[in-house]
Amino acid sequence: MHFIHDMIADRFRDHSFDIAKEDYKFIKIKKAKEDVLKKHPDAELIDMGIGEPDLPAHSSIVEVLSAEAAKPENRCYADNGIPEFQEAAAKYLMDVYGVDHIDPYKEILHGVGAKSILATLPLCFINPGDITLTTLPSYPIIATHTKYLGGVVYGLPLIKENDFYPDFSNIPNIILYRSKLLYINYPNNPTSQIATKDFYKKVVDFAHKHKIIVVADSTYATTTFDGVAPLSFLSIDGAKEVGVEIHSLSKAFNMTGWRIAFIAGNPEAISIYGTVKANSDSGQFRAIQKSGIYALNHPEITTENCIRYSRRFDLLIEALKEVGFDVEKPKATFYCYLPIPKGAKSGKVFKDAKDFSLYLLNEAFTCTVPWNTPEPYVRLSVTFEAKDYEEEKRIIHELKERLLKLQLIF
Repeated sequence: MHFIHDMIADRFRDHSFDIAKEDYKFIKIKKAKEDVLKKHPDAELIDMGIGEPDLPAHSSIVEVLSAEAAKPENRCYADNGIPEFQEAAAKYLMDVYGVDHIDPYKEILHGVGAKSILATLPLCFINPGDITLTTLPSYPIIATHTKYLGGVVYGLPLIKENDFYPDFSNIPNIILYRSKLLYINYPNNPTSQIATKDFYKKVVDFAHKHKIIVVADSTYATTTFDGVAPLSFLSIDGAKEVGVEIHSLSKAFNMTGWRIAFIAGNPEAISIYGTVKANSDSGQFRAIQKSGIYALNHPEITTENCIRYSRRFDLLIEALKEVGFDVEKPKATFYCYLPIPKGAKSGKVFKDAKDFSLYLLNEAFTCTVPWNTPEPYVRLSVTFEAKDYEEEKRIIHELKERLLKLQLIF
């Protein structure tokens, strides 16, 4: 009997999920990369695709984990977290962002990574027919889970003409009336645009006016360069009254696989998040939370990462300009967002970003991530593996030479 397929929930038969599958493209990129390596096993692949820190967590963080993992008291369920982690998160917000009005016991909770927090929030607020406003492009998790619940996703395009900020001025009233959540992500993946205080003030005013809950994904908030100071959404007057902010240790402290993050902000939002979370997971391993405490108390670890990413960007941007791309050094994240060329002198015409990305993979053995919505761009990440500055220079030089051979037309 083959009846299991017929029992799959109707939500997965909705063709609107094809959009989510297209946005969540990382699995496809990984598969294409694997295929290229099978065909060309001796080729040196320059992997600027999926953004994940190239270094492991700092040895001092690993040492804390090793010590804490052996302690009997850490074997127990963590449930909604240990208060010491919440206290460390509040101190981190104060030390790094100057946010001094967060109650660690009522306005902060941990999560098993930022992804799980984003997946949980729609369960807290979305009824069938409710709308989540989300930037396009964006990390698709909150949108996907909105759809799971019978909600609707309304996209706010991030385009160069508007400096990669969402335009709130032309959202139809019928959409605003039904909207419950607004998802924003700054510094932004993939555009690398940073937030400003003025922008966050506009977000707060917009949320107050239309009674919309803001979900500020600040995963890259401390990954900034060239004098740009980290900025928290919660540092803006009135922000805590309308929303929450998510901070992840994955990118800031090279702890991607450790799965530890926290959500802070409005106490009612944190409370309902805690209720849903308690019925969804049993909390992150206490030893990992205690490692996270150490990390949060040592933000200088993030500074070391920023120095490395910044110097790589200096090399990359110079190389891309020599090839012919119109690009400036990002002020944050480890991503470079490039408009695709028209084609190549070989006669190749790029029909969209995916076409260009696959061309780079097959012809230049260089892995990137494509976006076609709202404009055709590819994202390059400077998290490629390189043991030192000399190897960084060699890899970027090799990338430049490969791109020059393609004779791209802009």
